[in-house]
Amino acid sequence: MKNIPFKGVIAYPVTPFDQNENIDLPLFKKQVERLVTSGSHAIAPLGSTGVMPYLNDTEKEAITEATMQQVAGRVPTLVGVSNLTTERTIYHAQFAEKAGATAVMIIPMSYWKLSDQEIIKHYDSVASKISIPIMVYNNPATSGVDMSPNLLKRLLEIPNVTMVKESSGDVQRMHYLRRELGEDVAFYNGSNPLALAAFSAGANGWCTAAPNLIPELNIALYNAIQENDLQKARELFYQQMDLLKFIVAKGLPRSIKAGLDLLGIGGGHFKSPLNALNENEVEELKNILKTLNYNIEE
Repeated sequence: MKNIPFKGVIAYPVTPFDQNENIDLPLFKKQVERLVTSGSHAIAPLGSTGVMPYLNDTEKEAITEATMQQVAGRVPTLVGVSNLTTERTIYHAQFAEKAGATAVMIIPMSYWKLSDQEIIKHYDSVASKISIPIMVYNNPATSGVDMSPNLLKRLLEIPNVTMVKESSGDVQRMHYLRRELGEDVAFYNGSNPLALAAFSAGANGWCTAAPNLIPELNIALYNAIQENDLQKARELFYQQMDLLKFIVAKGLPRSIKAGLDLLGIGGGHFKSPLNALNENEVEELKNILKTLNYNIEE
């Protein structure tokens, strides 16, 4: 496969803030280091988990640079660079490339509903200004734009658009992508509850925030798939199902930060208007982690 630098578990760190809503870079680096040393195959800052739409340009640049410094080339990096305008998306993509990112990820953010042709022109414009690969990110729940399989196929005709992250929650789309595009194009699962089904459909990797909390289980699942041990993979997936459903249902930034606090690592504060989980939700998460035999800070 050409220009496809990722496989396995691609981990998404949160963006922690202090009480004054300034980014806590030392805590962020601590979290990134834990993701790397626990075996994640790649690090992807500035995704939904990293509350990228809530950050200003200076904050995005600080997170990008801190990621490159901490990862230090040990694993590939995938930086989210999406913006409402093409001009700012190009700016952040170029910044990420100069900082040393392996690739960038772009979701078509919009206020007005974009046409297919507008989306194609958007990606083509960004692609023409950078030389590193681009991952197309389809997540209608957050972007309000649902890119059809046919549109994804057209986007992959752009030379350095080489990967698709599919988060619609429709596993049939993944089967379609594999059937229509063959082995030369990589697609990645971004829907946590579909982790096992997506691998069975041929996903090259799993884009997930879960390694912040349960890295051993996430990586073990991927390894079982690589070993063609479906029974083991199924057992591992069932173990983590409750946690995967919880973090999606309660919101990735909220649930991951709460989990990091429970594990004694520290998740940091939020940037308004986001708020922490309530006491009942934290208790539910605590019980899930205890069931998985994780030590909880009391």
